[in-house]
Amino acid sequence: MKVTKDLYAYEWKNPFENNCNSYYIGGSTGALIDPGLSCFFPDLLARMEEDGIAQEDIRIVINTHSHPDHFEASELLNGKDNVLVCMLKEEVEFYNSTGKNMYDMFGLRAPEITIDMQLKEGPVTFGSENFEVVHVPGHSPGSLALYWPVKKALFSGDVLFFQNVGRTDFPGGDSRLLKESITRLSHYDAEYLLPGHMELITGSNNVQRNFSLIMDHVLAYL
Repeated sequence: MKVTKDLYAYEWKNPFENNCNSYYIGGSTGALIDPGLSCFFPDLLARMEEDGIAQEDIRIVINTHSHPDHFEASELLNGKDNVLVCMLKEEVEFYNSTGKNMYDMFGLRAPEITIDMQLKEGPVTFGSENFEVVHVPGHSPGSLALYWPVKKALFSGDVLFFQNVGRTDFPGGDSRLLKESITRLSHYDAEYLLPGHMELITGSNNVQRNFSLIMDHVLAYL
């Protein structure tokens, strides 16, 4: 689904199967954010093709974190010509230590993925577009959010959703850090909030209203 020029959202709406929302940034960037579970990747490609986006248009894979429902399908793009698989440095370290155990919990094999580009917090350029990588631990130690200033688009991964937040009871989760991360993200000027699950939020007033609701009524229970 086209959200605005060069920004596409692919929400996962099947209530009986777990998978994440995926996003594609077109133009000179060609970035797929969170490819999801491997078994559902063909479905994602088919939906992208309906928007005129071919697999060959994917030049960068940005993983918000290493949980299976976001990261596993990166294996299917790993090693492809001209495709860079990216993840925050702290999450790479977590995945290579204890993060792979998450896959055993769900009866999956932890994929062996070469991270071509270990991201760090701060400004980064993909293609001709400038972004900001934000380290937002709490759901996982190396979770990242990505902010696209030109579009005022904030990709939040599993840090927060529509009227809800990411869980902290998985390995590496930390409620205190999640609260701090959500507070940091609330200061960004966002017209689009693009979460890892549930519906996306459009309009700056709606985005700020969602932050206020979470900070006033949800964070106290973490």
